[in-house]
This record gives sequence, C-alpha cells and structure tokens, in this order.
Amino acid sequence: MQPDSSRRFRRWRSKRGAVTSIGQPAPLDRTAPEATSRRDPTAGSLADGAVVGTPRRLLRLEGAALALGALLAYAAVGRSWWLVPLTLLLPDVTMAAYLGGARLGSWFYNLGHSTALPAALVGVGWWQDKSLVVPLGLIWLAHVGLDRLLGYGLKYSDHFQHTHLGRLGPNRERGRRRFEKCKSPR
Repeated sequence: MQPDSSRRFRRWRSKRGAVTSIGQPAPLDRTAPEATSRRDPTAGSLADGAVVGTPRRLLRLEGAALALGALLAYAAVGRSWWLVPLTLLLPDVTMAAYLGGARLGSWFYNLGHSTALPAALVGVGWWQDKSLVVPLGLIWLAHVGLDRLLGYGLKYSDHFQHTHLGRLGPNRERGRRRFEKCKSPR
C-alpha cells in the first residue's frame, strides 16, 4: 500500500494536468505567465494570439531599429525631406478596407503594414536605378517600423483592435474581457 502523501500528490498532479505517464501528453496551458502577473495587466494571453513579455518588447525594439535604419538610408539617398511628412501616413489608407468588413480590412491592412512589399519596392527601385521608388519604399519601411514601435501590430480578422502585439486602446484589459464575452457561446 502506498503512503497517503503519495496518493495526494498523484491526485494533485492529475488535477493540474501534469503528465501521469509517458504516453499521455499534458494539456496546453492557454494563459501566458505574463498575462496573469501584476506587473503587466494589459498583456494578452496565448489564446488571443498576442505576443507578451520580452518577445513583445523585442518586436517593438525591432520596429524602432527598422524606422531608424530606413530614415538613415533615406538620408543617404539624398532626397528632399519634405517627401517624408507628405507620404509617411500613406500606408494607413489601407484602413479604408475596414469599411468592407473586418476580414477584408485586416487583409489589406496587413498587406500594407508588413515589410515584404516596401522591401521589394526598395530592391526593385535600387536594381532599376529609379530615383523616386527607393525613397518611397524607405519611407514605407519607416512607417511600418514606427507602427511596431508604437504597438500597432498586424491585425487579426476579428477586430481592428486585435493585433499581434496586443490589444489597442486605453482600456485594453476591459476591452479584452468584453470581446471574450462576445465570443463565448451561449
């Protein structure tokens, strides 16, 4: 017969979802440790797809490096600086696609706010020696970097404020709870 403490421990492990045998995998924990800590109450959970903790800070730092690098490259190209404020917010025109719904809007927004198109634009402009295409691509890259730095990530198709860097807005925690209530089946 096993001691009483051993039985209690086994019962405790099975309630916690721990592996009880080699063939049985443990269930996934859907809440990131950062999401439940008191230090960062606005962090997302693994279930809502938001990057949390140190990776989130690194992604924002990466955005700062992208914006700074793109602006330094723009300065090296030697174009006039009046073009930067004139075209910096141009990629935000893709938000107009949200008038067609969240799914269509997120698709167009993500297309205009990923680094692939502006990097390709810079590459093609450099290869073809086009004097205006390279600066426009660099300004576009700077816009993407500034968005990441400020926390505006790529959008999910369910809501404009649901990004890969977390929820947007002043009431991020309250908005997430309200959103989760809407999604729960009743």
